[in-house]
Amino acid sequence: MHPHANAPRASLKRRLATLIYDALVALAIYMAVGALFFALFGILVTNGMVDTLGQEHAVDVLQHSAFWTLVNELFKLTGVMAFFCYFWQKSGQTIGMRAWRLKLQNTDGSLISWQQGVVRTLTSAFGLMTLTMLLSSDKRALHDKWSHSEMVELTLEQNRARMGS
Repeated sequence: MHPHANAPRASLKRRLATLIYDALVALAIYMAVGALFFALFGILVTNGMVDTLGQEHAVDVLQHSAFWTLVNELFKLTGVMAFFCYFWQKSGQTIGMRAWRLKLQNTDGSLISWQQGVVRTLTSAFGLMTLTMLLSSDKRALHDKWSHSEMVELTLEQNRARMGS
């Protein structure tokens, strides 16, 4: 049996507080991945591997191309999704979740898989789906149910033990 299999499910208040913390981290990752994309895109434009559409600078090419704008956004969102999925499958906790003593897990207490993380991020509506907890008797939001996972609240001791491991 996993150590947190019987931990109580997290409250909406704690989940929303975690969402605020993690949104700030996600924004920083979104920006960093965007800078990486732009650097790579600039190299492609400079080396003639991308049609410049008659524009002089890479930023102008990006702004005038719906295709490259879409690729840019998908690249950044994939980077954010990878951040969440990595931490969820590695430890069950993001930075914000550690601060608020929450853990994402399967209902048996085991860590979720990459596939579950992808389902969770794609169905979370940027965290807004958390509000569907208000309609649930079991303190699970729709994206919890769709990803076959649960968000639990750890005691201070359990969280400290996890941070030391």
